[in-house]
Amino acid sequence: MVGRRNFLMAGAFGGAAALSPGGPQALAGTGPEPGPKPAPGGHSNGHGHRRNPGDTPIPKTPPLQKYVDPLPTPATAVPDPSVYPGADYYELTMRPGSWRFHRDLGPADVWGYWATDPHSPRRPIGMGYLGPTISVNKDHPTVVKYRNHLPTTHLFQFVIDAIRNGDPQLTPTPPPPYQPMLPFPDNVNVWNVVHQHGGLTAPQSDGMPLHSFSPDGIHAESYTTLDPARVKRNEAICAYTNRERSSLLWYHDHGMGMTSLNVYAGLAGLWVVNDPADEELNLPRGEYEVPLVLQDRTFHPDGSLAYTMTLQEGEDTPVVNGKAYPYLAVEPRRYRLRLLNASNERFWRLRFAVPESLATQPSLPFWLIGTDGGFRPPLQMLNFLIGPAERYDLIVDFSQVPPGTDVTLTNYHAPVHYPGVPGAGPQISEIMQFRVAKRLSGGVDRTTPPASLKLPTVAPIAVKPDIRRRQWVVYQHKLFGTMTFNAVPFMEPSADFIEAGSSEIWEYINPNHDAHPMHVHLVNFQVLNRQPINAAAYQADYEKWIDGGRKPQDLPVLDNYLTGPPIPPEPDEAHSDKDTVKSYPETVTRIISREFTPPTETIASIPNSGTEYPATYVHHCHLLEHEDDDLMRPWDDRRPGHATPHPERRPLRSRAHGGGTGGFGGGGSHSVGIREGSGASRQSHRLSASGRSLKGASYGRVATRCRCAPPLTARPATEIRGQPGNPQRNGPGVPFQGRAIALRGRSPGRVQSLRAPDGWRLRAPWAGHKPPRIATRSSRTAPATPCGWT
Repeated sequence: MVGRRNFLMAGAFGGAAALSPGGPQALAGTGPEPGPKPAPGGHSNGHGHRRNPGDTPIPKTPPLQKYVDPLPTPATAVPDPSVYPGADYYELTMRPGSWRFHRDLGPADVWGYWATDPHSPRRPIGMGYLGPTISVNKDHPTVVKYRNHLPTTHLFQFVIDAIRNGDPQLTPTPPPPYQPMLPFPDNVNVWNVVHQHGGLTAPQSDGMPLHSFSPDGIHAESYTTLDPARVKRNEAICAYTNRERSSLLWYHDHGMGMTSLNVYAGLAGLWVVNDPADEELNLPRGEYEVPLVLQDRTFHPDGSLAYTMTLQEGEDTPVVNGKAYPYLAVEPRRYRLRLLNASNERFWRLRFAVPESLATQPSLPFWLIGTDGGFRPPLQMLNFLIGPAERYDLIVDFSQVPPGTDVTLTNYHAPVHYPGVPGAGPQISEIMQFRVAKRLSGGVDRTTPPASLKLPTVAPIAVKPDIRRRQWVVYQHKLFGTMTFNAVPFMEPSADFIEAGSSEIWEYINPNHDAHPMHVHLVNFQVLNRQPINAAAYQADYEKWIDGGRKPQDLPVLDNYLTGPPIPPEPDEAHSDKDTVKSYPETVTRIISREFTPPTETIASIPNSGTEYPATYVHHCHLLEHEDDDLMRPWDDRRPGHATPHPERRPLRSRAHGGGTGGFGGGGSHSVGIREGSGASRQSHRLSASGRSLKGASYGRVATRCRCAPPLTARPATEIRGQPGNPQRNGPGVPFQGRAIALRGRSPGRVQSLRAPDGWRLRAPWAGHKPPRIATRSSRTAPATPCGWT
């Protein structure tokens, strides 16, 4: 078996088939019980994956009769407009439940989101698995309180234990000189945060991993909430602008270090942005507009979930809206199918197969009318490749086949990991069935034929001569090792500063043999082009660059490794706004962003709900096991005129080498201060107190500011003050005794550590041209209690 970090044989580009006038162009376990242990001699082929030596059985789903369960449709949550005037308010609770995935399987323990019904508070809206659909109108704000009522022991606790115990195949291990860091503290087995995927969202509501909070109220270092007087420690309030175009977004868990497990357990749901102007398009609506949440899962004979992606790639059974091999009875008319690939790792190449006796070709043609960012010009197609987190908006006309026909949604030529090697992971060929078994209601289909649709156009983004370019190398230090961007782990401070209102080209350089779906928070972009590279030579020279100290002048120049001309976007990507892009193997994939600015306005009159600069966001691979395994980096959005003038410079701060500078030069200065827990996630230097790292629930942090600021010098150590831990109130500040600060490295003002007694908060005034904000976390959101980090 091959694993989630593995190198696979290279394959051709994925792509879709469009129609032109001329024709078609794991340690496995279930529930909270530990699963079987890996064989001691198992050979690693990835993050948690070993070549199975034969004595570690991989669970397999028992044979299931296909197409016996009707397709369920997630219910739509009901808003309460009275809580925050001018906004729709929801309360979503994460809780355990039970769900039967198939008629022939017993009930499984699962997790899901439940929405409070303001008209019937004792009857929450949900189905146990996944979450209810949030349906909003464009530009009308939404406020959501998220509540964590999950157990404190994980549904797949054996994976959490293995990571915590330093399993070399599960614990993220960055390249030298960085040292491994556990993604969660010793006293946390479950924590969660909700990310609105595809949203134009202020960073404090974006649901990034370091915003996580546990059922028992332990907070990750950047936990934040709006309107803190209304929340308990296991809750958070977020606000959303809904300024996106009419589109299908989704919301899902983004818990630090355990996103893959939390989503696998069921924590995902749909978020639909509607535009009243869409009614004039005369698209299929109501029961003829069908959401399809596509996943793959493995089940034990008793029906319980088995997580096997520590032993193999992907799972063995298709699940749509929570049902394995479901069917949908349809009328002979046009349907709008809104697909989301919510799988952890699996790409799907989808087509609508019909009996050969009924058609001149084996696939039913359909029309693509939208992708991640909303509508696009209609495109007739026969099949398409959809990566994890991507969305496709289709019109399928079932009147093209006789009544009584069964149309099967099938998957083909898409091994995991894509493009994959046959046999590396379970193959799935059939997914669900559409039965043309109902009579046409109303006697006629009055929706607009797709070829006649006048959809909102997507203007191409112009490439300006002075546009900035930024490179992200998918780097794997050694075969089957942890993947990182630019050989820098996620927890290192952001070194990429983007000016608000600007446009950039990002180049994802992928020298390995997996395709990676890259997701950028906040930003919609377009696919510019792709270009093949000499991957082996680039990887070898990149290794030499790292081994040689990461000197700027020695960085491999991408142009020297290109092996062919640029390749235009695939037909289904062209003329489309995207938030997730397929980064194909042995290729550089280029995307271009629109000129964007995060929302700075106050939302629903909630203080501090708009963006404050600098605003930190993240981008990452949406193979969820890769994301958890460190293929994720922060980036900062800065006020106009405050971005770094050299976006290609990436400083290296090594914990293994005492915080000195390296990599792309260093030499820049940092203004540093203790930041409070509200606001954006800001990557930081670490704090330590009596040997304990204070990156948990109860402490402030040192935050970097503008790199182009003049050097700053710390005032005397006696002016660094702290407070005794008190969960009830903040006491008066008192000076520390002894050595309170150590400055190291070549850059004046660079802070290596702050030291203080256990249980003390830290705050510090700094000298400089503009003092940073100095504050500690509010006791209301983060009382001073030990956080469990070591």
